[in-house]
Amino acid sequence: MRRILITNDDGVKSKGIGALTDLMRPYGEVTVVAPFEAQSGMSAALTIGKPLRLTELRSEEGLKIYACSGTPADCVKMAMNQIFSDKMPDILVSGINHGSNASIAALYSGTLGAAAEGTVYGVPSIGFSLASHDPNADFTASVHYAKIIIDKFLEIPPIANTYLNVNFPAVKLEHIKGIRFSGQGKGQWIKEFEERKDPYGFNYYWMTGEFYNNEPENKLADHNLVEQNFISVVPHKIDTTDYNELKRLEELWKL
Repeated sequence: MRRILITNDDGVKSKGIGALTDLMRPYGEVTVVAPFEAQSGMSAALTIGKPLRLTELRSEEGLKIYACSGTPADCVKMAMNQIFSDKMPDILVSGINHGSNASIAALYSGTLGAAAEGTVYGVPSIGFSLASHDPNADFTASVHYAKIIIDKFLEIPPIANTYLNVNFPAVKLEHIKGIRFSGQGKGQWIKEFEERKDPYGFNYYWMTGEFYNNEPENKLADHNLVEQNFISVVPHKIDTTDYNELKRLEELWKL
């Protein structure tokens, strides 16, 4: 029986992880370990210097659900060490995230931080995200295409030290144009803080931000594909070394 680990960064009670859990149950024994509360933007952050708690919320044949007090990466570590200590899961699936993790968002994403952590443990890992922050978003199309992608993922998993980042457009099933492999698009957040005053008259800052597209003409960038109603699939490496730059600097610096 296939052993499946599911996590996310929106919290164990989010609609997205519920949809993903229902999708994955026919594939094997499902264990969900997800944060008690939303942990968006945590990337691969770990909890250091304070205790973690793991609470079982549900247990039935083929399904166990736990809430962890830490980050998404903490959830994966907790699962690998406390639940799968005898044998690693066969697959880790993270999501379905409420909000796009295309372009620069991949750097900050707790959804992908969890997928990266699973990859470090040698477990084939994949992250799913929907380009909508609506807590009641419609996951019908995402689930339909996620099944197609999961079937392929299980048949032909990514090579070692590589995980997949999948982003769905927030449109109805009939409006999705297809699935495309792509690269991480270039973009950045601007106007990232809104200055406000507290009741005592002191300034404070609330993170908001606007996404600025650095390559609007690149039709193959993941964020542009999603904007065009395609599903983007980007392979990410754990090893972030730029080997071309390594070679260039070695030759020029002559240390």
